[in-house]
Amino acid sequence: MSDWHDGRHPGSVEEWVFSCWSHDGSLGVISGHRIVGPTAWYWCALARAGQPLLHITDFDVPVRTDPFIVKGEAMWAEHFRDDPMQQWSVGNETYAAALDDPEDAIGRAYGIPTPIALDLEWYATGGPTAIVADHVDGYQQVGVVHGAIEVLGEPTTELAEVPAARWHRWTDTPDEPMGPMPVSKAAAHTGVRAPFVFPDGTGLDLVLTPTGWRTR
Repeated sequence: MSDWHDGRHPGSVEEWVFSCWSHDGSLGVISGHRIVGPTAWYWCALARAGQPLLHITDFDVPVRTDPFIVKGEAMWAEHFRDDPMQQWSVGNETYAAALDDPEDAIGRAYGIPTPIALDLEWYATGGPTAIVADHVDGYQQVGVVHGAIEVLGEPTTELAEVPAARWHRWTDTPDEPMGPMPVSKAAAHTGVRAPFVFPDGTGLDLVLTPTGWRTR
């Protein structure tokens, strides 16, 4: 077995991504951050049927002593390990860009600033499985999420044991792009979307299916 643990692999470019979605596929959340030296990339999205995509990116966050606290300008986020390989707290308080057309997230992602807060508990329901990729090590794991989502001017959205997944990857060859998190392609593209473009030129265009996030 590879060196599978939730802690930091010192000196590596390293990424943690957490996701969940409603049973009916009308709502999905993705939250991730990647340490790339003294700074980190943070990205998050709340996608809901019939509503604007709430899209968050900050690709120049100073890495703190505790690397799981991500504090940028007008943004606080956290991926806190409560119990190794079993439970994480996933949260943020920040402004998202509300995008009527998810395609706008592939460009400059200008939208209406919208206060948002996530307070989610991620629980594993199965063991990790290997991510197989050149020069990248890691694993993915399925789980469930409980918690709440608050958007200014809207009732609180409560989540109770909704399906979830997470990915943890790292590489010791920082000169080669890690690439976006590995997920399967969707057979159809009818679900809510959450696209991202990263500083290394890679992109990730996610669509929600009944079995979770997939790429378009």
